[in-house]
Amino acid sequence: MGREEKISGIQSKFCILSPNGDEFGIDEKSNLKEIPIIKNNVALEKLLNIEILQKDASLGKEPPSVKAMRALELVDYESASDPGHFRFYPKGMLIYNLLRDWAEEIAIKRFNAMEIGTPLIYDWSQPDIKAQGESFHERHYRVQGPTKKKELILRFAGDFGLFRMMKNVNMSYKHLPVRIYEFSNSFRYERSGELVGLRRLRAFSMPDIHCFCRDLDQGWNEYKSLYENYADLADETKIEYAIVFRIVEDFYEKYKENIIKLLKYSRKPALIEILSEMKHYWAVKHEFQFIDSVNGNCQLSTVQLDIEDAERYGITFVNEQGKNQGCIICHSSVGSIERWIFSILEEALKKEVPILPLWLSPIQVRILPITERQVEYSLKITDKLNKEKIRTELDDRNETLNKKIRDAEKNWIPYVIIIGDKEIQNQKISARIRKDGKQKQMKLDELIKEVLDETNNMPFRPLPVSMKLSAQPIFVNR
Repeated sequence: MGREEKISGIQSKFCILSPNGDEFGIDEKSNLKEIPIIKNNVALEKLLNIEILQKDASLGKEPPSVKAMRALELVDYESASDPGHFRFYPKGMLIYNLLRDWAEEIAIKRFNAMEIGTPLIYDWSQPDIKAQGESFHERHYRVQGPTKKKELILRFAGDFGLFRMMKNVNMSYKHLPVRIYEFSNSFRYERSGELVGLRRLRAFSMPDIHCFCRDLDQGWNEYKSLYENYADLADETKIEYAIVFRIVEDFYEKYKENIIKLLKYSRKPALIEILSEMKHYWAVKHEFQFIDSVNGNCQLSTVQLDIEDAERYGITFVNEQGKNQGCIICHSSVGSIERWIFSILEEALKKEVPILPLWLSPIQVRILPITERQVEYSLKITDKLNKEKIRTELDDRNETLNKKIRDAEKNWIPYVIIIGDKEIQNQKISARIRKDGKQKQMKLDELIKEVLDETNNMPFRPLPVSMKLSAQPIFVNR
């Protein structure tokens, strides 16, 4: 029986599982309004409309983040490249690197994973590479070598090189779990009509963690830790997302309590797809599905419990009896950095006044002197805030105050500080706070405490552009 024929015979049924363990059956005839657990779970309801009722409201609609990523000078198309490849401006690279830093915080500091690097390009004739590639059923970038004797592909994930590396590693049961991290630049040849801004593209960056485990119990322990850390990241980005589990039926019957514990951590119900038998290499996986501002969806973080690839690749460890035994592999990805940026922008654009999470805002504070007389004093404040690890720029341009305020609003600046003679005399600042629309007088130390309290424990990088607005080049012609 061929792969396509086998997959076509696999049956799916769906239910919603609550953190309390209650189940609600659901199918294409279900009236979502009659299922109580869906109330107050907007993201889940929207996902059910797409996945179960086949009502995708986003079809034909361009997400507003496509325009916003250019207007904010974050990301742009590159006409000299293949479609689905992007250029990142300094502010966009800042967000990209902060998200990468957070992924590495999870992988290296929390999980003590070992970081590796593997090639981008592979020989498609290698049996293990081809077998795994076909199991993913993805679209490959084909590369023709100069001799035309080999068919090469660009990797669509980091698994190819990682698994071949792990095949040669000598491991004992005492070493397990072995955790490996790679920041995988990956490529998938998506159809041109499917390419949508940063939601669906052909080149992307995947921070991947793989845990090689001795048995299913150890695999589930790794799964739980990864799930909780990825949930923390999603919560810190303040995005709207839904949880989906896809699981083989006998696994669901045996491990349902494990899933309930994860849902209790997230305090969210989940859509459960129960499969009659294994469709891929995993027996269970989950996805955090983001819902964008036009009610489309895209996958972010995922964890997959793999019970097949170790045998395919010959990844074994020496067990207590001194015999070679295949690993259980816990695949996981924080999710592509590009999709996280897409999701964060889209979440911001759902609000009446768009704003990014403070720790991800390229400019956290902008200082506006009313006249040239306050520039020197404002420069001292700007310098002090940057030394306190608060990304602050000074609008020292020869513009009216109203224009400076409008420009700050267009750029979604979280804190706009106005400095006039009165502020200098009173040793206070006048702050316009974007997230709540309030204006208040405060001391500089109060501002510093407020910003640092909100960004506490999150990655920080310094200002990505010149401290003075007059010295900053303009990357995008608006």
